[in-house]
Amino acid sequence: MDRTPSPSADVCVVGSGPAGALVAHRLADEGANVVVLEAGPRFEFSERTAQQEQHIRPGMEDPWEMGGPRDAYSTEGRHYPLNAARVKGVGGSTLHWQGMVMRLHERDFEMQTRYGVGTDWPIDYDDLRPYYADAERAFGVAGAMDNPYAPPREEPFPLPAFPPSYSDSLFAEACERLEIDMHSVPNARNSEPYDDRAPCLGYGTCKPVCPSGAKYTAESHVAKAEAAGARVIDRVPVQRLEHDDAGETIEAAVYATPDGTEHRQTAGQFVLACGGVENARLLLLSASEQHPDGLANSSGAVGRFFMDHLFAGAGGRLDEPTRQNHVGFNTSETHQFYDDTEPVEGLKLEFLNYAGPSPVIEALGADTWGDELAEQLNESYGTHVAVGGLVEQLPDAENRITLDPDRRDDHGNPVPHVEWSLGERTERAIRRANEIQHAILGELGASIEWTVGPESTGPAYHQMGTTRMGSDPGQSVVDADCRTHDLSNLWVVGSSVFPTGGAMNPTLTIAALSLRTAEALSASLSDP
Repeated sequence: MDRTPSPSADVCVVGSGPAGALVAHRLADEGANVVVLEAGPRFEFSERTAQQEQHIRPGMEDPWEMGGPRDAYSTEGRHYPLNAARVKGVGGSTLHWQGMVMRLHERDFEMQTRYGVGTDWPIDYDDLRPYYADAERAFGVAGAMDNPYAPPREEPFPLPAFPPSYSDSLFAEACERLEIDMHSVPNARNSEPYDDRAPCLGYGTCKPVCPSGAKYTAESHVAKAEAAGARVIDRVPVQRLEHDDAGETIEAAVYATPDGTEHRQTAGQFVLACGGVENARLLLLSASEQHPDGLANSSGAVGRFFMDHLFAGAGGRLDEPTRQNHVGFNTSETHQFYDDTEPVEGLKLEFLNYAGPSPVIEALGADTWGDELAEQLNESYGTHVAVGGLVEQLPDAENRITLDPDRRDDHGNPVPHVEWSLGERTERAIRRANEIQHAILGELGASIEWTVGPESTGPAYHQMGTTRMGSDPGQSVVDADCRTHDLSNLWVVGSSVFPTGGAMNPTLTIAALSLRTAEALSASLSDP
């Protein structure tokens, strides 16, 4: 592949996940000369079935080639498993995501004004509302208008919702007695053919591999961008950004090819779209005499306010079949407790229809055979049930991404260092989630065998907040359009710009913000 720079590029996009792919497609479709630089490889769709088989065999190898010196990192405080959270490749982390897509609630944009915690966004829900609808159409979201707690909308979802799973029907009776409202989950996977992609065939391996192509990945908009004239170069990690003599505009993205050769990609505008960790890391790696603390960091906020959603859950067994693992994604949830004021942290509960072991995975790891194995599988499979949930983590300046002074990647650059811990507020919110989950399972008549609470919780792999958006350049990195305050032609998209994270899966908001930024960037290209 020719990995030399593109001449006369209007826009250089760093990263080809959903944020970068959507921006690249919209700008290329409007006639801009766009080049996309992707650190990872291009994975061929024809290999998805082989990747699926690779994952479920003993050892469960990562099908997306994460790990090694290229992806090295360090962590401090509560361990953060960064390489389980991301994929470097054309399509980004949508290659292995679960595919649930919800809009943030109105309160999520006004946490400081309403509750005196966190900070406010410089935009509100109404500002993002039309872009949410645009993002749902772009993804092909399957959903229903049955959530009484969702923020306002007028238009239906592009596709009909998936029907509730069998285990959802078991939960429904218990939740009705507890006066807890269940409703459908919006999913970025096809419930019927859409956008040249097949409907879901029920493989049940949505994370980490969808072999049918029913689940949306950003590869879709990468292909659309290329069809519109954009150029996408894979396996070219950007090493640093270089600016003009005055330190006011970016002149080039310096990237390395697989053989170690460095090139300078020049452009009129630059868009960082390489994730909640790598966006901040690249800005810090690009420190210069004019910007000694890193690019776009006059506020000192680059890398700070790192957030994730915390998992809370409980599960056990029933004295009846639950048909576990017949569906690989959630079909029902509840936002009933999301806007509560005690605790104020957002809380979203999910009814897990993939609780308990898969018979395939258990059989592959078993030490026995034949009738004895069949008896073991019959005993362990088919009666498990669980309730999960995401809990909001409020921004804390001490949770941050920095550069490790002692460890280097395969190009000699400092690796990202993740400093992450939980506060008492977050732990209290997790305990509240556990209380509700135990009440539901108890009403269902399940024997509770495990609980994920504050001590055992882990991240949902939603890295947010490290290049936060704001109207005050002294407190934030980008403005309401996601343009950096310090450099006029540098834009940042993705969850790193979130001032707060709510408790909703972030990808739909990433997409909506990216479409909004593409509109603003397009206007700047047309300015004389």
